Amino acid sequence: MAKKKRIPHKFLPWIDVRKKFKLSDAHVQMARELGLSPKRFPNYANTKDQPWKLPLVQFIEQLYEKQFGKSRPDEVMTIEAMAEAHLAKRAARKLQKQQAEQAAETARTPQDAATDVEVESPAEVKPAPPVDAEGPA
Repeated sequence: MAKKKRIPHKFLPWIDVRKKFKLSDAHVQMARELGLSPKRFPNYANTKDQPWKLPLVQFIEQLYEKQFGKSRPDEVMTIEAMAEAHLAKRAARKLQKQQAEQAAETARTPQDAATDVEVESPAEVKPAPPVDAEGPA
């Protein structure tokens, strides 16, 4: 049985909205770029009681046109592709961080490690000069 791809939690509400409101990948991407909240989509959608509202697809297209001056994004990606790219980017960052830590660890020699911590001995610490209570004369 094939292992199911993991989708980060930040993308799950968008997948639910896409299914519930029958939106295309382009409309979901436009809504994300506009900063719309997936939790608020029921408020944006028109119902039989609110015939003055635009259908959700047209509402998103109108906002996108007004904000960005174009009707569609230049490059449309599915939510799953965005999630895959996000996971790949995180894995690359993690690998880079791990390699940097290993390089830093190998750069340190045992002699450097011994001299990293310098503690002053009590003989080297000079006591503070006594302070006159009367002040300068």
